[in-house]
Amino acid sequence: MAAALFASVAAMAGVSAKKTTPAKVTSPNGRISVVVDNSKGIVYSVEMDGKVLVAPSEISMTLADGKVYSGTARFRKKVSASHNGETIKTVVYNKAEVQNDYSEVSLLYDDFRVEFRAYDDGVAYRFVSASKTPFEVVSEQATFAFHEDWTSYIPYVHQNDETMEGQFHNSFENKYKHEPISKFDAKHYAFLPVLVEAADGVKLCITESDLRHYPGLYLYNGNASTTLTGVNAPYPKSREGEPSHGISMYVKGTENYIARYTAEEVKAWGGVEFPWRVIGISTDDSQLLANDMVYRLAAPQDPAQDFSWVKPGKVAWDWWNDWNLYGVDFKSGINTETYKYYIDFAAKAGVEYVILDEGWATPKVADLMQVIPEIDLKEIIRHGEEKGVGIILWAGFYPFQKDVEGICRHYAEMGVKGFKVDFFDSDDQQIPEFLEYAASVAAKYHLMLDYHGVFKPTGLCRKWPNVVNYEGIYGLENMKWNANVDQVDYDVTVPFVRFFAGPADYTQGAMRNGSYGNVRSSNSEGMSPGTRCHQLGEYIVFFSPLNMLCDSPSNYLNEEECTQFIASVPTTWDDTHPLPSRVGEYACVARRSGDDWYVGGINNWTERDMTFDLSFLPEGQYKVTLFRDGVNANRAGRDYKKESSVLGNDRLLKIHMAPGGGFAAKLERVK
Repeated sequence: MAAALFASVAAMAGVSAKKTTPAKVTSPNGRISVVVDNSKGIVYSVEMDGKVLVAPSEISMTLADGKVYSGTARFRKKVSASHNGETIKTVVYNKAEVQNDYSEVSLLYDDFRVEFRAYDDGVAYRFVSASKTPFEVVSEQATFAFHEDWTSYIPYVHQNDETMEGQFHNSFENKYKHEPISKFDAKHYAFLPVLVEAADGVKLCITESDLRHYPGLYLYNGNASTTLTGVNAPYPKSREGEPSHGISMYVKGTENYIARYTAEEVKAWGGVEFPWRVIGISTDDSQLLANDMVYRLAAPQDPAQDFSWVKPGKVAWDWWNDWNLYGVDFKSGINTETYKYYIDFAAKAGVEYVILDEGWATPKVADLMQVIPEIDLKEIIRHGEEKGVGIILWAGFYPFQKDVEGICRHYAEMGVKGFKVDFFDSDDQQIPEFLEYAASVAAKYHLMLDYHGVFKPTGLCRKWPNVVNYEGIYGLENMKWNANVDQVDYDVTVPFVRFFAGPADYTQGAMRNGSYGNVRSSNSEGMSPGTRCHQLGEYIVFFSPLNMLCDSPSNYLNEEECTQFIASVPTTWDDTHPLPSRVGEYACVARRSGDDWYVGGINNWTERDMTFDLSFLPEGQYKVTLFRDGVNANRAGRDYKKESSVLGNDRLLKIHMAPGGGFAAKLERVK
């Protein structure tokens, strides 16, 4: 980790028992500042343009030996620094380059330091231990004392076990409650990110970055205050597989600490860098759609590693449509003929991958080496290679963790391109550690990973770009069994909150589309709420490097125009330019791939007309291919219109969005 930096700075600092006067670090543009007072504890506050956003909030860490990382420890020195002009080259992201400009102040103590950073679009802090001996962390004090009782978007833990400790076992999927901070449900934790609406249009998005050797953070408010407090899952005593289905694992008893570090780890790392606590700050909602805080703060890629083999793309997915084909001469299901048909469809449509979701391996035995007799996996892979389509396999966490090395080696040799690993359902210290370990092993065998049943991303894809997607989102799959959910309102909220943390596997692409009140649940003939163009727009608004086509190939073959467009939309980008957007109402964005731009938007249930100023586009003429809501889309969600035109000299794109509607456009630069 950063042991060398810590040692050199500490040596330079000298020793002083005197406390520092309040330290202040200000963003490069001068608007955002963090003030840190360590006269008693370590207390930070955040201001923007002179207005308080986060009131004085105390932070600390308590170790098992009684030591406390706080202002009561022996202080050495304050060190300030400014970092400007650094450009991060990305591998799998929504921009080819990320600018990393910030100011920093570090408070150095005998055996730890606390770092605070101020960016133009947020602030962050973290603890760094310089311990040379093994230790355990009993608890962390992370508080966010908001200046007023602002309204927030809170994703509470949704779990059948309503005990507080039982909530640490969850899938990190739920809708948002929009309510004042003081009305926080004291019977539930909230997982991250959480979005807070401050005054004058300012938004604060709370999450974390570089979570690799520590439990994830939840937020809690049990006293109807305006302060949210951090909570972490305790360290498991043991973890056992669930025998009834053989795919997930459960914690069996917990320790009285949340994290532990062995002598070998402390020696190898030269200390421990704990995760960054991140507060993204926007003055306009659209800024949340292109915030890079989490990516910037994450551990960088090893420059010796070559990830040029990582190929993101689209995936023909089987589970959402229940393997439901029609117009074929065989019985569809989890069998070789069905998957060869999926491959043929993918090859025809220009879709890069087909996934074999749950069911290809013998159920309930927790052994990924046992393939059901209906599946000839070698033949499926061979057929895919012949057609230029890669195969990705689904895997439950329980059987996958039994032999990560052996499983990756075996299936990579067969020609598999990656795994979708599911049902982690926790973020105690063992899970982030496993995610990175699995990423390192998979990279050795040139395998991509899509993590499901997992917490939000925290930047692991910067160090390990073969981790191409995460779930941790209340995706379209929920419409298979709950048509009463207002998924459209969720859709226009989640780009500003969950996607703030990084990519998400939402699994869109439904060809059966229901207008308001016309949606029904079905396991084998699923529908999406909202219009067809709402679904198309999500392929541009939502960032998903490994992006699913959730519907049946039979439906896509009957919807050639939409299928061709979906397949043509890139899944990673050279540039992202947010367009006018409002949390909970509409989300619109423009993204560039090469010389071409894709512009998309999704709407809530309020009909609206919008005009987008595209004057930021480089000079030249642009051919526009536009999918917009049809005149009757408010009644028949599948109604859409495809139009071709040339972008006018005024660079204005005028769009009408139906209730639950959207739009998607490709702008090709005429050379």
